[in-house]
Amino acid sequence: MGARLLLAGPDGRIHWDRLDRVGVYRGHMSDVLGASSHGGATAHAYGVKPVYDSYGMNGNRRLTSLSGKPYSILAEAREQGLATALVNSGHIAEPGTGVFAASAESRGDIDTITRQIIESGTDIILAGGEVLLLPRDVKGRHGHPGLRADGLNLIERARELGYAVVYTRKELEALPAGTRRVLGVFAAAHTFNDFPEEALRAMKRPLYQTDAPSVAEMTAAALRLLQADGRRFLLVVEEEGSDNFANVNNAAGTLAALARADSTIGVALDYLDDHPSTLLLTTADSDAGGLQVYPMTDLAATETPLPERTDNGAPLDGRDGAGTPPFIALRNDDGRRLAFGIAWASRADNLGGIVARARGLNAERLPASVDNTDIYRMLYATLFGRWLP
Repeated sequence: MGARLLLAGPDGRIHWDRLDRVGVYRGHMSDVLGASSHGGATAHAYGVKPVYDSYGMNGNRRLTSLSGKPYSILAEAREQGLATALVNSGHIAEPGTGVFAASAESRGDIDTITRQIIESGTDIILAGGEVLLLPRDVKGRHGHPGLRADGLNLIERARELGYAVVYTRKELEALPAGTRRVLGVFAAAHTFNDFPEEALRAMKRPLYQTDAPSVAEMTAAALRLLQADGRRFLLVVEEEGSDNFANVNNAAGTLAALARADSTIGVALDYLDDHPSTLLLTTADSDAGGLQVYPMTDLAATETPLPERTDNGAPLDGRDGAGTPPFIALRNDDGRRLAFGIAWASRADNLGGIVARARGLNAERLPASVDNTDIYRMLYATLFGRWLP
């Protein structure tokens, strides 16, 4: 809702609203009522509800997917000859995409996770995280030394495996259509700076790295290359900023990330219009921060700083953080521009009010009440023609 207010106004519609099938999402884990990012992503990638602390495994135990395979749906798609792609605005090991190509006993085992992703055979990998791919004595293109304790240079390993390696928006856009394997490394860490507003002002840093492609630009490039490849494909995309900014209660960053996510949905919808035998499916694994739109009833106070907390003590953000003037929505149907703040429930990943939405092939199969494992079922039915019980 907050992103819609800024992008289209309270009576407008955004790209997300064009996804005409909607289901209420149930995202609990087997042992916790909420979901971790890595546990939730594991449910999506394997169709099995794991314990909370799981990265492509069930805790520290190997996981068999709902189809009976000892690996994720991305690996099964690749086994069946489909093209595969991962796109993330965060670093390469972020679990929303990473668990589709890697498994580890701990989310913190970054050396193992990143090596598995690079060696997974995934055709297109676009993300940040250069420091996670380089040894400690090697400085990367983005100006920071690597963090790998195992001494491996995974960028060189990617080149050995036939990947074209690109570092900037321009290099990504310049890739010829016949390029089959691409590793995009667009930032030292994330392509965004996930700090509270006050900290970003003190550091004089922007919300997003200016020379990194947006997640929409990465998705457009991936679709261009996948279309030229000619094979059916599975493309997994995550705008990680909407999670990370919410976890530090940065309202401006969260709304900017949601706007970028909506632009990405627009790119995917354009592709779907030309390729109707495609499923576009989107959801979240949790409600980071518990963001709530806080409507202003004093319409004359649009430049008056908001209180730092609501009357029940919840942190409250204006457009530049706590104690700043409110956000202003685009005009409604009456021509008014109304003001709002963003209130926060926590800094955690909450169970929250989450929905899944779909459009295209098999979209009608999206349940009205969507278990997190149903995301796998939707993907499996579309890729392999069978709905799993």
